[in-house]
Amino acid sequence: MLNVGFDISLSQLMDAWPSVPWVVATTPPSEYGSWVLAGVLLSLVTIYLASKLGGELSKRLNLPPVLGELVGGVVIGISALHLIMFPENTLGANNSVIMGALQWLGDLDEQAIVHIFQSESEVISVLAELGVIILLFEIGLESDLRELGKVGYQAAIVAVVGVAAPFLLGTVGLVSLFSVPVIPAVFAGAALTATSIGITSKVLSDLGHLKSTEGQIIVGAAVIDDVLGIIVLAVVASLAKTGEVDLLNVVYLIVGASAFLLGSILLGKFFNTSFVAIADKLQTRGALLIPALTFALVMAFLASVIHLEAILGAFAAGLVLDETDKRKELDQQVMPISDILVPIFFVTVGAKADLGVLNPAVAENRAGLIIAAFLIGVAIVGKLVTGWAVWGKPGINRAAIGVGMIPRGEVGLVFAGIGSASGVLDRPLEAAIIVMVIITTFLAPPLLQLTLKDQSGAEAITGDPLSATE
Repeated sequence: MLNVGFDISLSQLMDAWPSVPWVVATTPPSEYGSWVLAGVLLSLVTIYLASKLGGELSKRLNLPPVLGELVGGVVIGISALHLIMFPENTLGANNSVIMGALQWLGDLDEQAIVHIFQSESEVISVLAELGVIILLFEIGLESDLRELGKVGYQAAIVAVVGVAAPFLLGTVGLVSLFSVPVIPAVFAGAALTATSIGITSKVLSDLGHLKSTEGQIIVGAAVIDDVLGIIVLAVVASLAKTGEVDLLNVVYLIVGASAFLLGSILLGKFFNTSFVAIADKLQTRGALLIPALTFALVMAFLASVIHLEAILGAFAAGLVLDETDKRKELDQQVMPISDILVPIFFVTVGAKADLGVLNPAVAENRAGLIIAAFLIGVAIVGKLVTGWAVWGKPGINRAAIGVGMIPRGEVGLVFAGIGSASGVLDRPLEAAIIVMVIITTFLAPPLLQLTLKDQSGAEAITGDPLSATE
């Protein structure tokens, strides 16, 4: 597989640097912790530099900053500089420039480097997960539960169409046009159903459209889409393992997801008064922020325990606290934490995107690229039609709703990873899914900006209260 950019191996890195007398002596296993911390610190420095440079460049090109963060991640990830790497990539610790630097500094053996690499990657992955949890909590705070309720049924229809259309088109097309076996085709079709709520909601927030009717429909549909996607994943995963669907597990997921989301909304009516009373009595720093984050993390934990996405719990917590009198103050206090953690998430999504699968010079990529072209078409069309599933909303920007549902992001990569690990997907089909995820993720932000461009001017004239955050 060909990777774009520099391909620096560990041995080349060692040969390029002269030995110096102050290099630390061989490190015993008990001292690995300090080197793990060193690796995490170097990785964070790299991530923040890539995030800020990419975001600033993107902003100056009049594109959503999140697109620059994703591109920055690609540059420092597996596709180019090999600075931010993860064990699940095809390349491992020996290809990581940061691990090479640590090995040289500490005179570490290969076993130590593998241990440090795995531990450092886990820490960065956890920070990225915390980043998307905080992002969805912030998005929940910026949303309006009453407005979201007004478009709730429309969002549900958009979500159902956005899951059913690409799934059916993808599965039937793969079987009939490419003679793909049924189970792998079903798995690939399931990967087409995903929507990355993190990417879409951040673009909407940056463009100042989060509270617009279109924004509320997109966010609501993306949340429901995430729940439906989890249910679909459970179905196809059990089908891949046993050839049969575990109906009991599917029913459990449906009931659990519905109860959680509805229960969270109902809880808000009783929780808000208690939350404000507790915050008013606390006198130390973080009197408002700490209880709010604690609540968000508890909700994320509960969602995770019942096999939902933790981000759904965080989003529900934000919706609940949006109803309190301290929402604006809390929103301001959450923003710096979001600025610290959220870029880690977007950069790591880009870093994990292996553009090597786009290289037609590699023979094993060619079959995958042909299938990928089909999947990309289905992925775009299958989500664009969701805009025309909305009715009773004259003047609605249907194209913006459809485009907002396009990005697959990290959710699509999860489907590809599980399919690969289960042995269901062969190399061409796995590569095709990854290509589809990459293209839809990078295509959606500029397209969403384009579809909302004229509308932005109209809202500026009428005095839209929500301005872009960047």
